[in-house]
Amino acid sequence: AVGMLVLRQAFVWPAVGLGSAIAFVAGGFFMLQPNEAGVLMLFNDYLGTERTPGLRWTLPWNMRRKLSVRARNHNVDTLKVNDKRGNPVEIAAVVVWRVEDTAQALFDVEDFEHFVKVQSESALRHVTTRYDYDEGADHDPNEVTLRGGADTVANALREELQARVAQAGVKVEEAKLTHLAY
Repeated sequence: AVGMLVLRQAFVWPAVGLGSAIAFVAGGFFMLQPNEAGVLMLFNDYLGTERTPGLRWTLPWNMRRKLSVRARNHNVDTLKVNDKRGNPVEIAAVVVWRVEDTAQALFDVEDFEHFVKVQSESALRHVTTRYDYDEGADHDPNEVTLRGGADTVANALREELQARVAQAGVKVEEAKLTHLAY
């Protein structure tokens, strides 16, 4: 009986140690889907970003925050803005964007999604004031208008917006006007 008790104790302690090691290692696994990034932090200090999809592992005490890096759309609602001549114009746009730098997106702005929305509206207002709605009597025929130069205006909007959201680690893929009226 004493031999069985000693033999049992000889197997219990290694089993407890092995179980603890397995629990420690298992706590560090996390899964990433395609177009998803895992931001690794230790006590809110940025350690790095994992972008490879699949089963990943890090030390269990490292915090992990998943972040989508897929392309996203934002529809800027119809705004009433004055054009270059001061005439009121109704204008709307759609912006396609994605997170490019996960550390900037999480740490440099409070809420990067809301930041993109606010900056999209602001950029659309600013770009609209640089162009006339349409050609008029005092209009230079070589000057771009909102109606006649939609591609040029869209490119100007994309560049303006990219300059505004770069600090949030966001890349603007495309910006197009969806509504334009007097």
